[in-house]
Amino acid sequence: MTRTTVGRFVSEEARAKFLEAYDRAMALWPSPRQELDVETAYGTVHVHHYGPRTGEPVVLLHGHAGHPANWYPQIAALGRHHPVYAIDTLDDPGRGVQRAVAAGSTENAAWLSEVFAGLGLERIHLVGLSYGGWLALNQAIHAPERLASIAPLDPGGIEKVPARFYAHMVGGLFGLLAPRRLRPALGRLLANPALSSPPEMIAPLILGMRTYRPNTRPAARPFTDEELGSIELPALVLLGSRSALLRPRHVLARVTALIPGVRAEIVQRTGHGLNLERPDLVNERLLRFIASCRSTATP
Repeated sequence: MTRTTVGRFVSEEARAKFLEAYDRAMALWPSPRQELDVETAYGTVHVHHYGPRTGEPVVLLHGHAGHPANWYPQIAALGRHHPVYAIDTLDDPGRGVQRAVAAGSTENAAWLSEVFAGLGLERIHLVGLSYGGWLALNQAIHAPERLASIAPLDPGGIEKVPARFYAHMVGGLFGLLAPRRLRPALGRLLANPALSSPPEMIAPLILGMRTYRPNTRPAARPFTDEELGSIELPALVLLGSRSALLRPRHVLARVTALIPGVRAEIVQRTGHGLNLERPDLVNERLLRFIASCRSTATP
């Protein structure tokens, strides 16, 4: 769920190389983009902002070992009418600086709440992929006060992480070593969109895995039936039909049975990184969902 010690790079040289690659990856975002730092009890959290200053904000949480550039296909669409904020997860490699471990569910909800407060955000539409989806669900359970809705995409926390997910990660790493011309075909075979993503997006992922310690985190714990049943916010859950993390039909049945009023869908021809594989569909689903939340909001 959370790394058990404070994350750090193996050296200042390694950190500098990572940040160079990170900045090149962030150039995939449209311009202009603003960067912000928010101080929390757990460390300095780095945030990227795009879009207008007013309106209901959309906050994006990337997956394990990822970074905000992973959302580049969503930024222009979401930022047309909403302020968009993408957060460097506290204990992943990025421009933030962790100083204390957020050990469990309440601590993870606490540091995110501090970020929201520091940015002055209310009525947040919180979108998270994979581990970011776990964080979104966790926030809705333990600290929903600033949220208007959640949209977990192929999230952790619904069922136990299967062994095939780790095999999928290893296969993806070996795929990155293949000649670039072969990677798109391997990506389709493995349902791993990273293999056909721009090299700028991949470089910080590889550097982080090589030089950030600890470079793994324990699997996200599954939420109990009582926890999922306590979510009172509008929720959209999108699942990849070829997900390596989840059994999509099983997860669809569980969230539909437990989360009141949830909208849940299995997105065909996608794996775990559905926001990269089918960005137009994901953007359309998110924008339609957010608009429906606004139309039904009460003072």
